[in-house]
Amino acid sequence: MSDAPASPGDHDPPRDLLSAHPETAYFWGRVAGDGDLTGERVRVRAAEESVARRLAAIAGDDGRLAGERTVERPYAHDASLARVEDEYTVKVFGGAADRAAAAFGLPIDGTDGGYRLDALADHDRQLLRGLLEAAGTVCFRESEGVVGVSFVHEDRALLEWVQGALADTGFGADDLAETSSGGYWFGVADDDTAAFGEWVYEGSDDTGLYADDRRTKLLRSIERAASVSEAD
Repeated sequence: MSDAPASPGDHDPPRDLLSAHPETAYFWGRVAGDGDLTGERVRVRAAEESVARRLAAIAGDDGRLAGERTVERPYAHDASLARVEDEYTVKVFGGAADRAAAAFGLPIDGTDGGYRLDALADHDRQLLRGLLEAAGTVCFRESEGVVGVSFVHEDRALLEWVQGALADTGFGADDLAETSSGGYWFGVADDDTAAFGEWVYEGSDDTGLYADDRRTKLLRSIERAASVSEAD
């Protein structure tokens, strides 16, 4: 299954941000993983300018690349460690936030989310890619020669939804655990990380819906793991 749209009409931009479309699925995956909604706007963050500009373009006339700053973030599994990185912020004004909260169950103004992201399930690859890039971590575990892929978020309900979505696409996941910073995380099953990484980025060159750094790190880690396996 390719990332390219399935029908000629899907090559066009989405009619609006709530329509089922590869671009909207990726957009809302990024928002759910590293964004927030208020009655006035949707805000989503990205570590790459190219991704931020793509998200703003998907949002259309209401989307704005709001700025860049350097931030210090705690590591997902150990709050005592931090990393410094660039952060670009995109804001979408108009009625998108209220409509998305109603349609997709995203939290708004601090309320709990119901996460009805199944409405975008026809584009599950792009949706899970957006979630992975916004709320995921990738590592290569040298001692074991395997790729580690984790999802980390402060909202347990979102991660439970992701676990279910992975199961629906044939990938296993470990149980949820708490992080040192008070959030939650789980890992994709080690036996499935390579297949998941290849699947989630398959065909992404056709649409440009990806973060280059994250894609490169994951696919190179999969290659390293394959080399270790062949050597054994």
